[in-house]
Amino acid sequence: MQPIVSITNLSKTYANGYQALKSVSLNIAPGEILALLGPNGAGKTTLISIICGIVTASAGSVTVGGRDIISDYRATRATIGLVPQELTLGAFDTVWNTLCFSRGLFGKKPAPAYLEQLLKDLSLWEKRDSTLTTLSGGTKRRVLIGKALSHEPAVLFLDEPTAGVDVELRKDMWALVRRLRDSGVTIILTTHYIEEAEAIADRVGIINNGELLLVDEKLALMHKLGKRQLIIELEEAVNTVPGALAAWALELSADGSKLVYTYDPHTTHTGISDLLHAIGEAGLLLKDLTTTQTSLEEIFINLLKAKP
Repeated sequence: MQPIVSITNLSKTYANGYQALKSVSLNIAPGEILALLGPNGAGKTTLISIICGIVTASAGSVTVGGRDIISDYRATRATIGLVPQELTLGAFDTVWNTLCFSRGLFGKKPAPAYLEQLLKDLSLWEKRDSTLTTLSGGTKRRVLIGKALSHEPAVLFLDEPTAGVDVELRKDMWALVRRLRDSGVTIILTTHYIEEAEAIADRVGIINNGELLLVDEKLALMHKLGKRQLIIELEEAVNTVPGALAAWALELSADGSKLVYTYDPHTTHTGISDLLHAIGEAGLLLKDLTTTQTSLEEIFINLLKAKP
């Protein structure tokens, strides 16, 4: 399948010498949700700004829908919707007029039925005649999304879309993102909320210090870099792990009441059955067994530690 966004060896060095991006290459498929994770200053916003034509790259190239973003700027920009981090909205216009004006900027004919449905999807229909100054921060965030979608883009960039909004609104936005993806819109979002990427992304990219450390399908990433742990709660606490259990490299909890076994669940032989048998042979009585899976957040933190 032809990528809808293709990024090749993209670099950006600012006038003060700061290198914000370092030879980033990435292909994004039509209709996928890609989450870009990274700390502040990692290069996420710079990457989005270059693709959207706001910042000029120092080297490399980007195509959107097969068109170069420099030589065919107007066509590529019309393909893109952008929701920036900042609440950049006029003060005294109404919600309805804001979306109509934004649609007109891209040369689109009026489409009141489309905009009505868009506002309803964003739970903004009742606010359509409200001036922007009267809206809460979370509602303004919804208006920004509506504004970005007003010209029916094929690609939507969401730069920290749920920053500063409450949990309920965040989940509403996740549901909206899924509906947009189901309608064929390609979505690239940057986020500090790991659970956001874990909840809605198809693929996850991790960026730090201007470098794209990896990009992979979310489940494949958790499969390859994740781990599973068996937590064995004992009837009576112990001071040390019995020598007979040394082969399993168990960790003992601080209070001596739990043994932790880390294993790969995808191997043909996890060693759990042998471990439980050996624990019984060592004279330890089991109280409870639980398992835990490495989260995307733990994978993210470990990758950043490994790549200073």
